[in-house]
Amino acid sequence: MSASTARRRRYPSDTSVAEWALIEPLLPLPACQTKLGGRPEKWHRRDIVDAIRYLVDNGVKWRALPADYPPWQTVYYHFAAWHRRGVTGFLRDQLRRQIRTGQGRCPWPVTLIVDSQSVKGAETVSKATRGFDAGKKINGRKRHIAVDALGLPVMITVTPADTTDRDAARELLWRLRVMQPQITQVWADSAYGGQLIAWSGSFLNMTLKTVSRPRGAKGFVVLPRRWKVERTLGWIMKARRNVRDYERLPQHSEAHLTWALITLMTRRITRKGPHTSWSKKA
Repeated sequence: MSASTARRRRYPSDTSVAEWALIEPLLPLPACQTKLGGRPEKWHRRDIVDAIRYLVDNGVKWRALPADYPPWQTVYYHFAAWHRRGVTGFLRDQLRRQIRTGQGRCPWPVTLIVDSQSVKGAETVSKATRGFDAGKKINGRKRHIAVDALGLPVMITVTPADTTDRDAARELLWRLRVMQPQITQVWADSAYGGQLIAWSGSFLNMTLKTVSRPRGAKGFVVLPRRWKVERTLGWIMKARRNVRDYERLPQHSEAHLTWALITLMTRRITRKGPHTSWSKKA
């Protein structure tokens, strides 16, 4: 394994020493350190994490990763394996928990805000996993995201763009009930209303509340609670890989979105000074 933990940062997306100190304990042990045993890893985990962050932040192709990172095949293998085994989600949850406790909140959220975002799909997105959002006039995929009261990610799913918000929300809320049973209340826009409100209350024991635009309002209007999830969607779009969907597998799209927010959380935790965009309780 190359000793790269002390090396200087090469790109703006690379982890700082403080960020790596947050991430490293949350990654699974290398096979050579487990009871099953295995071959020592050739590349340091930090180099692999930095390569993933570089790709997400700059939007390059896998084969276009700079030569001073590990081979793209190695980086892609860990990217896919970590998401498949739940490591990426574990990183997201533990970082969110640290931010919440640092703000004097309960480690696990009880109130969420959900929303969706449609983005164009590249030619690499298969016909079976894409659709046409008639409302937004977008051919591609739709991202469905649930955030806590601070705007921190709790769950992300990706579907074809022609999937309605209500249909996607049924699966999203069901998964949240199984994985986050402490959640009792969810806020959303009017697209999530109707029978979904009664269904979530009867079958999931969740209170789903909708926030609508004021009557007669024109242009951009800041809506209570909903602005937090809109802000998170804006954070996601700052990573160039997420401006358009290029992934053959929707699961890999979810991983790219999650890594963008993992990077944001590690930077906010380790940033000098007390101020953060979620420093005030909402």
